[in-house]
Amino acid sequence: MRFYELGHVPYGSSRYTGEYPIDHRWGLPGVHCPTCGASWSGISEAYPSVDLSGLPEAKQLEKAWLEEDFQKFERLRQMVRPLVPAWARLTPGTAFGPLVGAARGTFPQIYMLYAWMVIMRREALEQLQAEGLRGLKGARTELRFRQRNSPELLELEVEPYGSLHPDCLPPGKTAPCETCWGYEYSVPKQPLLDMASLPEQLDIFQLRNCPGFMVINERFADTLHRLGFEEFSLRELPVR
Repeated sequence: MRFYELGHVPYGSSRYTGEYPIDHRWGLPGVHCPTCGASWSGISEAYPSVDLSGLPEAKQLEKAWLEEDFQKFERLRQMVRPLVPAWARLTPGTAFGPLVGAARGTFPQIYMLYAWMVIMRREALEQLQAEGLRGLKGARTELRFRQRNSPELLELEVEPYGSLHPDCLPPGKTAPCETCWGYEYSVPKQPLLDMASLPEQLDIFQLRNCPGFMVINERFADTLHRLGFEEFSLRELPVR
């Protein structure tokens, strides 16, 4: 089985003009970690299908901020945990709920303005689901269009699964911080996948130790080509 990084076409080369915000309705704050000392907030972990409106702190979670008191951050994280999938990491900055804000322009079947976010037209998602592809969970968006005949766009909620192989990572600490789940390295120029970690039950997934890195298998890639989908790029990833 072959695997590919799913990405967007080079900027400036697309014939589509779609733009949309990266703001979800709710999110965990950034944090100053008492263990690794980092102050950070991620942007790639999101659960667009998760509704936090029933929580007393929902209004507070509509704004972004850096929480210096890690215990307060941990209380917010544990409050949200029963509402998310069991595999959720809930790193600082994790987003919840639909995308909100103004969108404009034209959109192909699958669109990745940002590497960590897969947007699909509803009819395209249904077409791929009808092909039997696994791991396709679409969540509604609340994007506002001023134009007529605007598309219905859904955001994929992609499960983190699989890992980069240690051989492509820099020497030193490659495990996440045990407290905040942050990593101290960036995406390697030549990624190498760890065969033992790759899922057999999913055709699309994110890497657990490289958040926001979208991977599809050859079954998914062949289906995209066969159905004539546009505006995506594929880079084959070696496996060891």
